[in-house]
Amino acid sequence: MTTVYDCPLIYLQKIGDRKGNITAVNNNKEIPFEVKRVFYLYDIPGGESRGAHAHKECHQFLIAVSGSFEVLLDDGKIKKQVQLNTPNIGLHIPPGIWASEVNFSSGSICLVLASLEYGEEDYLRIYEEFIKFINK
Repeated sequence: MTTVYDCPLIYLQKIGDRKGNITAVNNNKEIPFEVKRVFYLYDIPGGESRGAHAHKECHQFLIAVSGSFEVLLDDGKIKKQVQLNTPNIGLHIPPGIWASEVNFSSGSICLVLASLEYGEEDYLRIYEEFIKFINK
Protein backbone atom coordinates (compact mmCIF):
# COMPACT_ATOMS: atom_id res chain seq x y z
CA MET A 1 0.00 0.00 0.00
CA THR A 2 1.25 3.47 -0.89
CA THR A 3 1.51 5.92 2.01
CA VAL A 4 2.01 9.66 2.33
CA TYR A 5 5.63 8.85 3.18
CA ASP A 6 6.03 7.64 -0.43
CA CYS A 7 5.47 11.25 -1.61
CA PRO A 8 8.94 12.80 -1.53
CA LEU A 9 9.97 16.36 -2.18
CA ILE A 10 12.55 16.21 -4.95
CA TYR A 11 15.14 18.94 -5.28
CA LEU A 12 15.86 19.79 -8.90
CA GLN A 13 19.17 21.22 -10.00
CA LYS A 14 19.14 24.99 -10.36
CA ILE A 15 21.73 26.43 -12.71
CA GLY A 16 22.04 30.15 -12.31
CA ASP A 17 24.09 33.18 -13.12
CA ARG A 18 23.52 36.94 -13.16
CA LYS A 19 21.00 36.51 -16.01
CA GLY A 20 18.71 34.18 -14.09
CA ASN A 21 18.14 30.49 -13.42
CA ILE A 22 17.21 27.38 -15.34
CA THR A 23 15.94 24.05 -14.03
CA ALA A 24 15.51 20.99 -16.26
CA VAL A 25 13.43 17.88 -15.68
CA ASN A 26 14.27 14.70 -17.61
CA ASN A 27 12.20 11.53 -17.86
CA ASN A 28 13.23 8.83 -15.37
CA LYS A 29 16.11 10.94 -14.08
CA GLU A 30 15.05 13.82 -11.85
CA ILE A 31 11.59 12.28 -11.54
CA PRO A 32 10.89 8.55 -11.20
CA PHE A 33 8.67 8.14 -14.27
CA GLU A 34 8.31 9.01 -17.95
CA VAL A 35 6.23 12.13 -18.58
CA LYS A 36 3.26 11.59 -20.93
CA ARG A 37 1.28 14.74 -20.10
CA VAL A 38 2.10 18.26 -18.95
CA PHE A 39 -0.44 20.80 -17.73
CA TYR A 40 -0.52 23.78 -15.45
CA LEU A 41 -2.99 25.48 -13.15
CA TYR A 42 -3.11 29.27 -13.15
CA ASP A 43 -5.40 32.28 -12.56
CA ILE A 44 -6.54 30.61 -9.34
CA PRO A 45 -7.90 33.22 -6.93
CA GLY A 46 -5.82 33.60 -3.75
CA GLY A 47 -6.85 31.13 -1.05
CA GLU A 48 -8.71 28.81 -3.44
CA SER A 49 -8.30 25.03 -3.77
CA ARG A 50 -7.95 22.50 -6.61
CA GLY A 51 -7.50 18.78 -6.94
CA ALA A 52 -9.24 16.68 -4.29
CA HIS A 53 -8.87 13.37 -6.08
CA ALA A 54 -6.57 10.36 -6.43
CA HIS A 55 -5.31 8.33 -9.36
CA LYS A 56 -5.41 4.58 -9.82
CA GLU A 57 -2.26 4.37 -11.98
CA CYS A 58 -0.98 7.86 -12.79
CA HIS A 59 2.05 9.38 -11.07
CA GLN A 60 2.15 13.16 -10.78
CA PHE A 61 4.95 15.62 -10.07
CA LEU A 62 3.88 19.09 -8.90
CA ILE A 63 6.03 22.22 -9.01
CA ALA A 64 5.13 25.72 -7.84
CA VAL A 65 6.75 27.53 -10.77
CA SER A 66 5.39 30.82 -9.43
CA GLY A 67 3.89 31.72 -6.07
CA SER A 68 3.00 29.11 -3.50
CA PHE A 69 0.38 26.58 -2.47
CA GLU A 70 0.04 23.63 -0.12
CA VAL A 71 -0.70 20.01 -0.98
CA LEU A 72 -2.78 17.94 1.42
CA LEU A 73 -1.85 14.26 1.04
CA ASP A 74 -4.01 11.45 2.38
CA ASP A 75 -3.39 7.70 2.11
CA GLY A 76 -6.61 6.74 3.89
CA LYS A 77 -4.92 6.47 7.27
CA ILE A 78 -2.39 9.29 7.54
CA LYS A 79 -2.64 12.88 6.35
CA LYS A 80 0.34 15.08 5.54
CA GLN A 81 0.61 18.69 4.40
CA VAL A 82 3.42 19.93 2.14
CA GLN A 83 4.09 23.51 1.06
CA LEU A 84 5.44 24.17 -2.41
CA ASN A 85 6.92 27.62 -2.97
CA THR A 86 10.20 27.14 -4.84
CA PRO A 87 10.43 26.43 -8.60
CA ASN A 88 13.28 23.95 -8.22
CA ILE A 89 11.51 21.69 -5.71
CA GLY A 90 8.74 19.32 -6.76
CA LEU A 91 6.46 16.84 -5.06
CA HIS A 92 6.07 13.29 -6.41
CA ILE A 93 2.57 11.91 -5.84
CA PRO A 94 2.32 8.22 -6.73
CA PRO A 95 -0.98 6.48 -7.50
CA GLY A 96 -3.24 5.69 -4.56
CA ILE A 97 -2.79 9.00 -2.75
CA TRP A 98 -5.66 11.48 -2.32
CA ALA A 99 -4.27 14.97 -3.01
CA SER A 100 -5.72 18.46 -2.72
CA GLU A 101 -3.91 21.67 -3.65
CA VAL A 102 -4.98 24.44 -1.28
CA ASN A 103 -4.20 27.99 -0.18
CA PHE A 104 -2.91 29.25 -3.53
CA SER A 105 -1.22 32.62 -3.33
CA SER A 106 -2.43 35.14 -5.91
CA GLY A 107 -0.66 34.65 -9.23
CA SER A 108 0.49 31.10 -8.46
CA ILE A 109 1.24 28.64 -11.22
CA CYS A 110 1.26 24.91 -10.50
CA LEU A 111 3.06 22.83 -13.13
CA VAL A 112 2.02 19.16 -13.24
CA LEU A 113 4.00 16.43 -14.98
CA ALA A 114 1.98 13.21 -15.30
CA SER A 115 2.91 9.65 -16.22
CA LEU A 116 -0.26 9.06 -18.24
CA GLU A 117 -2.30 10.95 -20.77
CA TYR A 118 -5.67 12.14 -19.50
CA GLY A 119 -8.17 9.34 -18.90
CA GLU A 120 -11.23 9.87 -16.72
CA GLU A 121 -11.23 6.17 -15.78
CA ASP A 122 -7.97 6.70 -13.84
CA TYR A 123 -9.50 9.28 -11.49
CA LEU A 124 -11.02 8.62 -8.08
CA ARG A 125 -13.05 11.78 -7.41
CA ILE A 126 -15.24 10.58 -4.54
CA TYR A 127 -13.39 10.03 -1.28
CA GLU A 128 -15.43 6.96 -0.28
CA GLU A 129 -14.58 5.30 -3.62
CA PHE A 130 -10.91 6.11 -3.00
CA ILE A 131 -11.07 4.35 0.39
CA LYS A 132 -12.69 1.28 -1.21
CA PHE A 133 -10.02 1.27 -3.94
CA ILE A 134 -7.05 1.38 -1.57
CA ASN A 135 -8.56 -1.29 0.69
CA LYS A 136 -8.97 -3.85 -2.11
